[in-house]
Amino acid sequence: MTANTALKSISLAGALLIACAALCLMLPGHQQAANEDDVGAPFTLVSDTGARITDQSFPGKYKLIYFGYTQCADICPITLSTLTAALNRLGTKAALIQPLFITLDPARDTPAALHHYVTAFTPRLIGLTGPPAALNHLADAFHVTSLLHQQPATYTLDHSSVLYLMAPDGHFIAPIPAGASESVMAQAIARNT
Repeated sequence: MTANTALKSISLAGALLIACAALCLMLPGHQQAANEDDVGAPFTLVSDTGARITDQSFPGKYKLIYFGYTQCADICPITLSTLTAALNRLGTKAALIQPLFITLDPARDTPAALHHYVTAFTPRLIGLTGPPAALNHLADAFHVTSLLHQQPATYTLDHSSVLYLMAPDGHFIAPIPAGASESVMAQAIARNT
């Protein structure tokens, strides 16, 4: 095994550990997630097209929120590809859902970088960025965990990987595991909307 392969395995194991920890936070009985009102918060961010977006920008729509970053090598693109396929499975019901990709890496994820990234998956997906303090506050409100790995010329982030289904009124409905298949993901969305 090369050092590069070993490093990738360790990074993937770290990401899976963080994802498992985040899912545990969402399980009934955990003190932080015992009340569904403990998940989420109002926000004002900037979209991948430069528009001001708030948690109230999509009246009557469910929001499906995912936190990640455009330089993510595997988990984010797999999750967003699966999400796109799941929304396609929903047919006309997908019109009730607004998927949002909120960056954990505002230093690199400019609106232009986000636009290039999210439109590669589906035109339905809106990328969001903003000031680091606002993004950190929002990540905390959604119980998102992330860990920075500094490398000589760049850095990577291990982060929890959960889709948050939010009601039109802004209340948290259910977590959807990012590792679910497109059919399981579509069923979970359909069952809860």
